[in-house]
This record gives sequence, structure tokens and C-alpha cells, in this order.
Amino acid sequence: MNVSGARRRANLAIAGEPAESAATQVVARARTIMRISALTTALAIAAVVTVIGYRMYGSAAVVVTDDSIPLPKGARVLSTSASAGRLAVLIEVDGTNEVLTFDIKTLKQTGRLRFPREP
Repeated sequence: MNVSGARRRANLAIAGEPAESAATQVVARARTIMRISALTTALAIAAVVTVIGYRMYGSAAVVVTDDSIPLPKGARVLSTSASAGRLAVLIEVDGTNEVLTFDIKTLKQTGRLRFPREP
């Protein structure tokens, strides 16, 4: 009985080893896939945070100028607007409205649009 019991234990141990090694391989493969997934997720989050930070702080160009823009005599400023590197000034001169556009960095006039009133 000792011999047959020893054989059974040996057979069970041998039969159990491939199952354990297959399970160990599956667990190792799952861990590797989880690590790759976690690394990819971390890189994606870092990329998004970097882009947000760049857009918030990197592209904020502040133009500081201390200059004056000459307007025609008797002109009255009605409104101003700045967009896309341009400054638009709506003025009234002798009852006629005009839009003057200037380059925001150099303050040089780039355009003039008149709105004459019809009699």
C-alpha cells in the first residue's frame, strides 16, 4: 500500500505541475497586459495635461504698449474691439461713421472703412 500511495502522490504531483505552470503563465501574461495598459493610460493622461498646460500658459502673449493713435480732428470714439492681432476702432467724424483697423503690435493703420449717410 505504501508503494501504490507513493505512486499516486507522484502521479498527482506530475499531473498537477502542468496545470500550475499553465495557470502561472496565464497570470504572468495578465500582469504584463495590465502593466502595459496602466503605462499607456498614464502616458495618455500626461499628454492631455501637457496640452492643457501649454494652451493655458504657453500661448498667452500679452502685448504691452504705451503709444497713441492719431484720430482725425473732431472724431469721437464710439467703440473698440481687438481680435486676431487687429484693433478695430469705430469713430464718428462729422456725422459719418468709420472703422479704422490697426495692427495690434505696431499700432500702424491697416484699413479704413467709411459708412457715409445718404441724403
